[in-house]
Amino acid sequence: MTVSALKSGTISLEVSGTGEWSAGAILAKAKTTISVKVVGSVSVSTGHTYSQDIPRNKYGHMQYGSWGYKASWKRYRTSGNGCGAVEIGRGTTTLPTNEVGWKWWVTSS
Repeated sequence: MTVSALKSGTISLEVSGTGEWSAGAILAKAKTTISVKVVGSVSVSTGHTYSQDIPRNKYGHMQYGSWGYKASWKRYRTSGNGCGAVEIGRGTTTLPTNEVGWKWWVTSS
């Protein structure tokens, strides 16, 4: 099986968040705000061709793109008394990488 990529474009992702940290003392209280921003993008080019031998009586499947890598995240809120945090959300996401290429697999039907 031989396939070629026919489209091009850019895949991008931006993840941002903020958090606060405070330390108290009898006479002074310090408060710091922290901001984090992660940005990534990758361009998918045209003109790439790939060939792969497919076993007899099997179906071959191919896909071209940027597969990225998986990351887990959690979101918290401060508890009512200010002593600790309560998890309010969690999940996974796929972040982009600079690498692009072919992914292939075979099936029986």
